[in-house]
Amino acid sequence: MSDSGQTANNPPLTPRLSFTVHPGQGPYLLLVHGFLSSSAQWILNLDALGKVCQPVTVDLWGHGKSPAPEDQHLYTTEHYGEQFEYIRTALGVDQWFVCGYSLGASLTLNYTLAYPQRVIAQVFSNSTSAFSDLKLVDGWLQNMEKSAAKILAGGLDAVNKIPVHPRRAHTLPKPVFDALLADAESLSPIGVANTYLGTMPHTHILEIAHTNPRPTLMCWGQKERRFRPLAQWAIEHMSNLNVVELEAGHGVNMEASDAFNLTVCDFLQRHQTA
Repeated sequence: MSDSGQTANNPPLTPRLSFTVHPGQGPYLLLVHGFLSSSAQWILNLDALGKVCQPVTVDLWGHGKSPAPEDQHLYTTEHYGEQFEYIRTALGVDQWFVCGYSLGASLTLNYTLAYPQRVIAQVFSNSTSAFSDLKLVDGWLQNMEKSAAKILAGGLDAVNKIPVHPRRAHTLPKPVFDALLADAESLSPIGVANTYLGTMPHTHILEIAHTNPRPTLMCWGQKERRFRPLAQWAIEHMSNLNVVELEAGHGVNMEASDAFNLTVCDFLQRHQTA
């Protein structure tokens, strides 16, 4: 479902993210995965969510079935927002729900801030990238440049060594673990490197969280210690925020899928428009 390409007499068309519409009823719900993950991370959620909405999964650049453009500009939060808008327009709806996980959460949160009139309400889970001002960490950008260079030089072998690679997520349910591991074989080193450089340094919402315009649910996986102070910051500073604490680590929708499904379905039903 991507439409990139070119002809001899025309410039290259804008590459498009790959997305899939799943069976369901009600408003559409855009589901955005995290770094080195794929749409497969939602397989334990689709059936339950489909009872109250129509799930739409999307793959980030260089992940899953999406292409891996060389232009770093396409990896910015602004351009991801334009891509999400393209999907919404293709579906023929004025509004939808959005839900993001980890890096995907920082993208959906930024999208909602940029296009509030298009979002009915939103859901997100633990996202370090959304609430850490990584630009202030000394040498962080330089480290990102070094990491990107290693990925480009080492290819998929270097991608496999990244600490958050799915192959190390042994606490995930086996169906999800196996599916993510299979999709990881097609991760693009160019896409991963450009995510380091074009996406990660620019995703936090610290300065604008207080302007959050839409009803928002944070599914907080409390077992992830690193996220605890960030979750507390969100609770204290983010407007229109509801919080549900779940017994899970970083992979909230996968590790506690039943509780996540019930919580999100209830939230979506309460905010559906006529």
